[in-house]
Amino acid sequence: MKKIYVAYTGGTIGMKPTDSGYAPAENLMGLLEEKLPANVRTSLPDFDLGEYEQLIDSSNIRPDNWKQIANDIASKYDDYDGFVVLHGTDTMAYSCSMMSFMLRNLSKPVIFTGSQIPLCEARTDGLENLVGALSLAADERIKEVCLYFNGRLMRGNRCRKQNAYLFDAFDTPNYPWLGRADINIELDEFLLHKPEGKPEFLLDCDSETNVGILQLFPGISADWIESILQQPMKAFIMRTYGTGNGPDGDQAFLNVLKKATDDGKLVVNLTQCHRGTVHQGSYAAGSALANAGVVGGLDTTTEAMFCKLHHLFSNGLTVEQVKEQLGQSLAGEVTLP
Repeated sequence: MKKIYVAYTGGTIGMKPTDSGYAPAENLMGLLEEKLPANVRTSLPDFDLGEYEQLIDSSNIRPDNWKQIANDIASKYDDYDGFVVLHGTDTMAYSCSMMSFMLRNLSKPVIFTGSQIPLCEARTDGLENLVGALSLAADERIKEVCLYFNGRLMRGNRCRKQNAYLFDAFDTPNYPWLGRADINIELDEFLLHKPEGKPEFLLDCDSETNVGILQLFPGISADWIESILQQPMKAFIMRTYGTGNGPDGDQAFLNVLKKATDDGKLVVNLTQCHRGTVHQGSYAAGSALANAGVVGGLDTTTEAMFCKLHHLFSNGLTVEQVKEQLGQSLAGEVTLP
């Protein structure tokens, strides 16, 4: 029988009500023993549950938490056939993405999941999500970091949280689902990531963030964007309009961007659109950003780009080396032209 390691980091799935609202709670195993009868347990892969000493609401996630999760999986990699990470939904897309860069060329599944309603509640979605994740973590065809939620198996670094109220909380706007768990579990093997080489654990993760995010809005001023770009970060994601367009009629705005990139700041262009990719040369408004030194990020999600940049800088790459990596798919996070 396959053996799975389950890392319980916190999140809604294990929360209980308090005077201040739901909060992470200890002894998830005790709750699972109530929810999963013995006869049901026997139909699932055998699993060990590792409960983190400091459980967190995922809105409090920091790079040190990513380092903890990655080190946890890496240290147990040879002892288990697959891994499940129980995590809060708010920043799960970030954590999935970061794990895909820190744990490369996997030969085993790493499946993130959680819930919209805690396990302690009658209408919880957590039980089905956990059961599905355990089943998929035992599937030898999966060799990447995935997110499983409400019957959908998705590539982790393509995910975004799309809804705070529905059980269909996650989607992959620019990539198909990898599979579905209905009456039968069906995977699209053509879409699954094919690792190249042996597993590689790149566990360095700076405690302080290397990346900032700014969003264009009508009327944005050069002074405003200059104040953002002066922050002590190595890279910025600029969320633009459409296929990567910005206010090309504002020369002061473009001058600020050009000065920042000339001074060694990396500015990456991603679209605000739910679906789509950045083509900086499609419109003059996009070409102007390219001429200011802004680099197009194609169809990478904001979450994946944030983590990719933070990961690359954490591993000591220079700005020029990072630029080269942006044009490569490190873990299936981007569709290359």
